[in-house]
Parts: sequence; structure tokens; C-alpha cells
Amino acid sequence: MTYLLWSMPAFVMVLAICSGRVSMTNAAVLGLLSAIPIAFTTGPTAFGIEQLSHALTRGFWIGATIAPYILGGLFFWRIASHSKVQTESADTALSGASATQSPLARRRRLFFACFLVGPFAEAATGFGAGMLGTVTLIRHMGFAPRHLMVFGLLSQTMIPWGAMGSGTLLAAAYARIPASVLGLYLMVPISLFMMIWLQLFWRTMRAAGWEVSKGECIRETAWIATGLVLLAFATWYLGPETALLAAYGPLILLRYLVDEKPDLASARKAAIRAMPYVALISALVLTRLLPPLKDVLGSIFRIAPFEDLPAWSPLFHAGSWLLAGGVVTAWVRRQAQLIPLEATAAWVTGKHAVLTVFLFAMMAEVLSAAGISGASAQAMFAALHEKAILVTPLISSAFGILTNSGNAPNSLFMPSQLALAAQASLSLPAVAALQHVSGTAMSIFSPVRMTIAAGMAHGVGQERLVYRALLPYAACCLAVLMLGALYIAFFM
Repeated sequence: MTYLLWSMPAFVMVLAICSGRVSMTNAAVLGLLSAIPIAFTTGPTAFGIEQLSHALTRGFWIGATIAPYILGGLFFWRIASHSKVQTESADTALSGASATQSPLARRRRLFFACFLVGPFAEAATGFGAGMLGTVTLIRHMGFAPRHLMVFGLLSQTMIPWGAMGSGTLLAAAYARIPASVLGLYLMVPISLFMMIWLQLFWRTMRAAGWEVSKGECIRETAWIATGLVLLAFATWYLGPETALLAAYGPLILLRYLVDEKPDLASARKAAIRAMPYVALISALVLTRLLPPLKDVLGSIFRIAPFEDLPAWSPLFHAGSWLLAGGVVTAWVRRQAQLIPLEATAAWVTGKHAVLTVFLFAMMAEVLSAAGISGASAQAMFAALHEKAILVTPLISSAFGILTNSGNAPNSLFMPSQLALAAQASLSLPAVAALQHVSGTAMSIFSPVRMTIAAGMAHGVGQERLVYRALLPYAACCLAVLMLGALYIAFFM
């Protein structure tokens, strides 16, 4: 009975979301409100008003260090997207290009949109912005809506680095390990997933009537492998918040030059449009690669109320740079009037994500402080021993798909996963990575993302057809996670 009560916050959230009448934010509120009385009355550790206040404060601090990534990324992206260098509408330009390009050039533009531009846009902002970037580039190629929806969803393949890696930073805070370490462990399952996504990409092209030559498939695999290698190095040296931008930015430039072979005028316009991103990414890379600069910026006005949680240094935090970058870009382009408008738009878009981050973090800290997370892990370990880790992909994937985010399963299960790793003497970073990637990467199959894809591709009503096409690939992804859990349980 006690364990059933401890599971109530999760059950309450699931029922609220499945009802279809409760937003994610309100579901998180219900989860937190149900966790507090359970912690008071059934927690194995002494839990009173003082402990509640401390747990809520810790959760609030975790949220406060993550929120600037979300809002700053949205604000910068919206400001940087306003370019005065426009000689014709984007729709007209892309339509004309699609009409005159060769089949090979069209295929290469498709790959460019799905696996480079889409993930880059998602890393800068999150919230499905990658789908917008991908669909904008390929919507004039004549695809049926269901195929366009699949290509749009492929922009979400690097979700752990989406929204400036805010979800991975939050997971690292829960796990009490450096974010760069967690990000590096994520590279293994993500690399395996990319092989699955490439198969989906090629199969969807065949279904749309496009030729899929062996030589071009090898070329695309090489581009993906190069991007993953660069991402691994960038994650280790820069951290997950700027890694994908730094790794994929040069790849996008190189691919553009190789595929488009622009004349001087076209290259100049593209360079002007890309300048805000180049300047910001370069500045962020320098602040993380130059030790003296990193030390100075990280120490000025540094606030660290909790030793085991991330500190906040306003001059070093990437969220601060994103906000400042948006303001500077608007000022340089003489578009200062956009600042209040885009700041409001960024808040409207990101407020629910920000609020749920705060709420999930508070709920995780309450359950952990009351000893519920640790006791649940001990009970699971007592029943299943090392095999308990095999449950992680199933439960976390289900929550990730349901909530369209890894934050909910991480807040609910990461503390107990860490306690389980300690009990079973398993690799803590590997267990944390399995927990995080199960909830985060599988959210590509979320009904929320499917709804966004359907709206952008004018495919409302075809969601079931797309889900039917995706089902074998979802099963393959889950199989990869289960194999990872087996390896961690018996070989690490």
C-alpha cells in the first residue's frame, strides 16, 4: 500500500494528461501538490515544514538555472530570423529553386533540411522550431503531407541537445554529474538511433517515389558520422548547451557551399543572414575554450547557494549571452522596436516549458528529500536486483512520449535510478544517460510533436498513417534502449 501511495504523483500526472483537459503545466502542479502530503505522511525520512521549504528552494534554484536557456534561445532565434536582406519572399525563392533543381540536388537539399538545418534550429530554440526550419525548406518539393510530416519529425532526432541542451543540463543537475559527462554518454545511443533514422529517411523517400542510390546513401551516412564525431568533441569541451550549434554550424556552411555553389552575391546575402549565429557561437566557444576568460567570467557575480547544484554566473551563462545577443542583433540591424515584441512572443511560447521545469524540479526534490526515491529504488533492487534497470526504458519512454519531454520522467525517476545504481554498483553516468535518453529521445513519437508536424505539413487527419509508418522504428529504438539496459546491468 505504501508503494502505491508513493506512485500517486506519477499516476495523478498520467491521468490528468490522458484526460485531454489538463495542460502539462497544470498536470505538473497536480503532481507537486500530490507529492507534498505523501512526503509528509508516508516518507521514510523525517519530513516537515523546514525540509519542504529546503526542497522547494532547491527545485526553484534548478529551474532558475535552466529557464534562461529556454527563453534566451527563443528570443535570440526570433530576433536573428528577422533579416533585411530579402530580395524576394522565402516561399517564392524556394519554389523556384525546387522547380529548376536536378533530382540529385533536390535530394541533397532534403537531407540538408532534415539532418542539419532542422537539428540546428531545434538546438537554438527547441519547441519544434526544427520542424519549421525543415518544412520551410522542403514544402515546395511536392511531397504528400504524410511524407512531409515524417521529414519534419526527423528534425527532432537530436532532442537531448534541443533548446540549448536545457533538458540535458537539468538531467545532469538531478544526477549530480557534470553535464559534459552525461552528454558524452548520450552519444552511444544517439549514434545508434541515427542509423535507424537514416533508414526511415530512405524508406520515406522510396515511398514518395524518389530514387535512393547506394552511393548517395553512403555519402549521407558519412555526413551523419562526421556530425556525430564533431558533436562528441564539442559536448566534451563546450558542454551540451552550445555543442550542437558549434558542431553543426561549420557543417551547414560547408554543405551549403558544396551543394549550392553560390555566386558572390548569394554568398554575401547568406553570410549576412548567418552573421548573428556565427558571432554568438564564436563568442560562446571562446568563453569555454580559453581558461583565463572562462575563469574570469565564471567567477564574477557567481551565485552558488547549493554545493551540489549548478551555480549561476550571469557573465558566463549561455542564456545571458543569448538574451544579450538578441538585443545586440536588433540594435545593429536598427530593429530595436522588435525587442519588446519578440521578448513577449518568446515568453508566450516558452512560459509553459519554463513553469513545468520549475514544478518538475520541485517535485523531484520533495520526493528525494522525503526518502521516497531512495526507498523505491531499494525495494525495486530487492525484488529484481540488477534486472531492475531493465524497467527504465519502458517506463521512461512511455512518460517521454506522453509528456513530450524528458523532464517529467527525469524528475520522477532520476533520483531513484541513481539510488538503484548505487545499490547495484552500476555506472552512475551510464544509468543517468539511459534514464535521460529513454524519456527525451523517445519523445519524438509524442502526440504533441505529431500534432505540430501535421499542422506545418497540412496533414491534419493523417496522424494515424504516420504513426503506422513510424511503429517499426519506434520498436527498433526501444530495442536499442533495452540492449543498453542489459549491457549496463550485466557488463558495467
